[in-house]
Amino acid sequence: QVQLVESGGGLVQAGGSLRLSCVASGRTFSGVVMGWFRQAPGKEREFVVAITRSGISPLYLDSVKGRFTISRDNAKNTVYLQMNSLKPEDTAVYYCAAGWVYSMKSADYDYWGQGTQVTVSS
Repeated sequence: QVQLVESGGGLVQAGGSLRLSCVASGRTFSGVVMGWFRQAPGKEREFVVAITRSGISPLYLDSVKGRFTISRDNAKNTVYLQMNSLKPEDTAVYYCAAGWVYSMKSADYDYWGQGTQVTVSS
């Protein structure tokens, strides 16, 4: 079992930055794939980024490449999402997810956090 708790969301102006954190419980954190998804009002949940166990070559949504950076600290059971140059279209609830498949599909992730709101004002 893996339990996930996100933090770090908030309100920021366009062009600003936020860093999201996701702390995982459970002994298997270092073995799972971690991902971030987001869901804007009235839209389906969308893949943002995923990182493998080793942290090499993360997979990013095209629209966030060069602006968002994912990292993980297996010793702290934590994954981070650094978001720079934020845009109003990045506004959404951001969810941390964990699973065993390196995938862009939400169905491939077995564990989910409760979500944290990110609002970017223009």
